[in-house]
Amino acid sequence: MIRSRPLLIAAVTSLLLAGCGSSGGTAAQQPGKTELKLYNDKGAWSKYFDEMGALSKQQIGLSMKSVGYTDEPTYQAFIKASFRTDVKPDLFTWTTGGRLAEIVAQKQVAETTAIWQEAIKNGDLSADLAPYYTIGGKQYCVPLNAAYWGMFYNKKVFDEHGLKPPATWDELIQIADTLKKEGVPAFYHTSVLFAFVWFEQLLAGTDPDLYDRLSTGQAKYTDPGVVEVMKRWKSMIDAGYFNNPGDKTDPGDVLKTGKAAMVSFGTWFNTSMTQRGMKAGTDYGFFVIPNVNASLPKTSMIFESGPLCSLAKAPDPEASMKYLQWWVGAGAQEKWATARGDVSANPKVAVADQAIAEVGKAAGSGEYRLVNRYFEATPPPVLAAALDGFSGFVAKPDTYEKVLAGIQAAADEYWSTHKQGN
Repeated sequence: MIRSRPLLIAAVTSLLLAGCGSSGGTAAQQPGKTELKLYNDKGAWSKYFDEMGALSKQQIGLSMKSVGYTDEPTYQAFIKASFRTDVKPDLFTWTTGGRLAEIVAQKQVAETTAIWQEAIKNGDLSADLAPYYTIGGKQYCVPLNAAYWGMFYNKKVFDEHGLKPPATWDELIQIADTLKKEGVPAFYHTSVLFAFVWFEQLLAGTDPDLYDRLSTGQAKYTDPGVVEVMKRWKSMIDAGYFNNPGDKTDPGDVLKTGKAAMVSFGTWFNTSMTQRGMKAGTDYGFFVIPNVNASLPKTSMIFESGPLCSLAKAPDPEASMKYLQWWVGAGAQEKWATARGDVSANPKVAVADQAIAEVGKAAGSGEYRLVNRYFEATPPPVLAAALDGFSGFVAKPDTYEKVLAGIQAAADEYWSTHKQGN
């Protein structure tokens, strides 16, 4: 299934959201609130948000109610409309990178520099995370979550075929070949929301410096190194390693049922497994994806952090700031991470899932080369073209040269009016 560019960029982050539709906002209220509304595009997480609201009421006397959207275009429209109307959220989720910079430039987001300075001093946030939230030398928002990308795999499928997590890229391909011979698709991919996943993984694992230059306009999508990555991706599709990209089955169900043996996502995908009654270490596992280029000094790991924000003109700015300050503390983050089975942006918080805990610890200690997720690293207009192009490519791999040319055309237009390297 191939979507047009406007529909595709509008659909970002909606694939994994389920249930819990949303209502509209409420009119701005006077200061002195005792309950805040957190508008978000993560409807599937409403249960966890509600648990956090109950905890915050207990700990700081300020409760929080989740208003979860499952339709991304509607969510974005509401947040942007709130800039111009009296219907404003107390708190809202967004993304880092170009989309955050855009609304900060419009002076719509509350600055959180003081919260960051105190949290870093107290050890509740890492200074290494601050650049993702820094615009013009100041911080905005706080981490809603932090996630490291790797490979979730169905342990029963692996055990059935005598497989174990790979240590090298060649071993990963050998696993894919073995599964193919047994009629099992090795990898999940999609033609919609996360069509960029394998592009970012292959490029970061081949030449992370090129990946970084590409995101800042210092390299082109038509450069030989990028073309070679697309050829490798095409060869994997041609080899039959992937499931049908047009399959609309939720990736959590794909992994649980074994329709594909492996799914590459951030550690937040752990929540999808636990929601389905699957047990880490028994039903599924997680491993770091080896570099394609074995000579790289460090294994490249895709990293993302989603922000929790307050408007500059929030209904009750003091209450919103109080909540954000509480959110990054160890007490709140232990509950948040434990409930979802994911890593926390707070280094003090332990993670129950051993495999994910080890990855988080290693990533925090500098063992891996962290690479900003493509969705955040790429300027929004270029991302729109890329999502459109990659979605077409997974259905028609022979079009890779045309796809790259189309993305580069969007990049040329964007960088003609923006400073490269920023």
